[in-house]
Amino acid sequence: MKRLCLAASALLVLGAPAEALDSRLRAGLLKLDPETRLEQRCDAEVLDRITQDNRSFAADRVVAYAFSTPEMNQDSIKSVGAAFRSKGEWYRLKFKCVTAPDHMEVIKLRYRIGDQIPKDDWSKYDLYP
Repeated sequence: MKRLCLAASALLVLGAPAEALDSRLRAGLLKLDPETRLEQRCDAEVLDRITQDNRSFAADRVVAYAFSTPEMNQDSIKSVGAAFRSKGEWYRLKFKCVTAPDHMEVIKLRYRIGDQIPKDDWSKYDLYP
């Protein structure tokens, strides 16, 4: 069900049929090594949740390692130094995401949005418009 919600929200952004997007997303994730799949699946979920939970954001990019290296475990990622982009602005972000063993389903996600990142700092953290 969560994958369907993710596909539906991405449908609004990309304009593709939900079934096609879901199968493309799934196929793409399955091609990744397990650690990359974990990170990408959690990145997609946190973007979706931020936009769903707070309509003032339209999150379209997350960088889990913007300010510090994420803590990766077998089925989870914890990033206290992440950033996300919304409407051309970057914001600090902390999140912890737990997935199923195949890293295709998010079981638990907690996140906290921080302060907006000044444009003068973007290049220092490899963030872009």
